[in-house]
Amino acid sequence: MQKQFGFTFLEMLVVIVLAGIIAAIAAPGWLRYLEEQKVTAGRNLLHSKMKDAQLQARTQSISWQFSVREHDDFVEWAIHPKSVAPHSAQWESLASASIQLDGETNFATSGDVSYVRFDEKGNVEYRLGRLTLSSERAPNVKRCIVVSTLIGATRTAKEQPEPRDGKLCY
Repeated sequence: MQKQFGFTFLEMLVVIVLAGIIAAIAAPGWLRYLEEQKVTAGRNLLHSKMKDAQLQARTQSISWQFSVREHDDFVEWAIHPKSVAPHSAQWESLASASIQLDGETNFATSGDVSYVRFDEKGNVEYRLGRLTLSSERAPNVKRCIVVSTLIGATRTAKEQPEPRDGKLCY
């Protein structure tokens, strides 16, 4: 008598069903993780560009501005001298259309542009504030840049479990 090796149809079906259940449990967590990484990368890029504007202000001894806006479903940013109007600046987009400016953003605004301006010494002109990014696909994922002192100190943060002053990112 010959032995047959392999799996029965029922065994294969059980394995497929179990794999589907595991995937259904893991998929939402994995998708949230991917969105967190996109929003964090966007925040880190904007933080770097904000620091570049501050450095340009110090280096060139004139006021520079970091500007950000939403345009055509993308978050865009520009750094430019204060003397250049934001609409005339060279704008660049974040890579992901799922990233958006969150309602917690409270930088100074002019039209559809939010901005922070640095004087010739790199100090903040006009007002302090927070730039908050979130994800359309995972609205509870928030990453922010906080301009916290008049001398231009900035820091990054992420959503917190308890709001402070009505804000989750601080």
